Amino acid sequence: MSDTTYECDVLVVGSGAAGISAALKAKQQGLDVLVVDKEPYLGGTTAVSGGWLWVPGNKQGVAEGDTREEAETYIRALAGDSYDPDAVGAFLDLVPEALDFFENDAGVEFHYPEMAPDYQMDTPGARRSGRALTVRKADGRTLKKDRRRVQPYLHTYTVFGYMPEIGPDIATFIKANRSAKAFLYVTRRLVRTWSERILFRRAFTRTNGNALMTRMLAGAGDMGIPMWTGTKVTEVLRDERGAIGGAVITGAHSGTVRARYGVVLAAGGFSGNAALRTRAFAHDPRGDDHFTPTIGHQGDSYFLAEPHGGVLDTRPHQPASWGPVTVWKNLRGQERIFPHLRAFGLPGLIAVNREGERFANESYSYHDFGVEMIKENAGRRDTFGWIVADRKAMRTYGIGYAKPWPLPAWYYRKVGYLIQGSSVADLASRIDVPAEALRRTLEEFNADAALGRDTRFKRGSNWFHHFKGDMEHKPNPNLAPIDKAPYYAVRIQMGDLGTYAGLSVNGRGEVLAASGRGVPGLYAVGTAAVSVFGGGYPGYGANIGPAMVFGYRVGRDIAAHAAERSGGLRKAAVRDGDG
Repeated sequence: MSDTTYECDVLVVGSGAAGISAALKAKQQGLDVLVVDKEPYLGGTTAVSGGWLWVPGNKQGVAEGDTREEAETYIRALAGDSYDPDAVGAFLDLVPEALDFFENDAGVEFHYPEMAPDYQMDTPGARRSGRALTVRKADGRTLKKDRRRVQPYLHTYTVFGYMPEIGPDIATFIKANRSAKAFLYVTRRLVRTWSERILFRRAFTRTNGNALMTRMLAGAGDMGIPMWTGTKVTEVLRDERGAIGGAVITGAHSGTVRARYGVVLAAGGFSGNAALRTRAFAHDPRGDDHFTPTIGHQGDSYFLAEPHGGVLDTRPHQPASWGPVTVWKNLRGQERIFPHLRAFGLPGLIAVNREGERFANESYSYHDFGVEMIKENAGRRDTFGWIVADRKAMRTYGIGYAKPWPLPAWYYRKVGYLIQGSSVADLASRIDVPAEALRRTLEEFNADAALGRDTRFKRGSNWFHHFKGDMEHKPNPNLAPIDKAPYYAVRIQMGDLGTYAGLSVNGRGEVLAASGRGVPGLYAVGTAAVSVFGGGYPGYGANIGPAMVFGYRVGRDIAAHAAERSGGLRKAAVRDGDG
């Protein structure tokens, strides 16, 4: 290890939304901040996410009549026995102040959409709009020398390199094979993206979570916050007073960092660590039945806190925000992963179990569908299911990573992502489900779909369902018969967008030891910490909203906490006769 010593007031471990939020606010307070990240890029999982924030009490929601009581009612219903009124209250208290800082002082330009329904619209307190917001497109050139340092998009989620924005942008992309106007729109976006990549190695336009991190990292750069990539924290250190006062780092920068006011753990959750998954994920007892698209979530935050008494809080009734995925290998043998965050809601697609039967409402949110998928596979060796569609749906919408007509399907079949059958029986044979059961499932679904209803699971019965579907499809945006050969199937397995179980923290964001006392100077934010929502997933941005709000709080208060500790030590010294 190098004997180099670095000095700062605050050391932030991780460069996603949570860590950079803490860094921005701490720097605005006049503190000397250092951000380190073990990954080669900045931005973490936030940079490959949708970039939404679920933040009740924002100015749009208040203007539309949303109330704190409604938000609390909704969160309580989703959290159930895991509801933490103090944490929820703190979150709701902080939202207006935190958003005001990001918009007015940190250069984040939010977009307040007209429609972004809560995920469980039939639950008391849910609203059609006003709680979820996103960020406007960003120009990568605002990052100057750091333009190419932001984590690239998840390749499988782009359309030939371009990442459509959630909302009207992606809705237009979906119509590109049916509308000349949409086709021209998509062509312009793709040509610009390809041109910029050829000329400048990376496109300038950033969308979704990449836009959010571009704006936040540009703000950090303008403030002069150093951000070191390829730099791993291997140990968190206590100072001579017993508080956390630094860390050992290795990699691109190595040595010891002395952090006068403390260390902020924002290095993500643990869904990429098989041993911790075995402890926390009931569906993954062997540690090998789960696939995550998250970046760097190897449990670093937990392992850094554990020697100082940090404990994993597994009280949330769901230990992670679930997201079903498909995993396959490309022609080079490289593993690829595609998170299915929307496809289930489109007309002409259903999900079936290994018995060839539907088991849940496919228009549920990815998290809630994941809950049902885990229940369906309880006690089985593996957790999986199948998306089933026909020629119409495949040509119109595609199936996840498999793009629709006019693109040929041969590649997706060749790599094993897409399975095709000439008939229902043929498809059933290829995916090893009972043919007669799959036939009955389709007959029952098709009869309902033709009438625009789903008598079994009530798919397409509320605004959130419709928002996930094709709003121009009639009579129901989520339903269409599956009756035109050939038929297709895609295997889905369990994945996640971040853990809900995490380090136990107190009302200041400090890591709690098993004794119930905070570890002085050690903080956890984002998915490093236990979720405020208790295992429920309320709406778009349920991870990023709290990450930014609680990251802001730590950055705001960390100096005050250090001053309290110093004051306490001085008083004790005077009492002992040393003053």
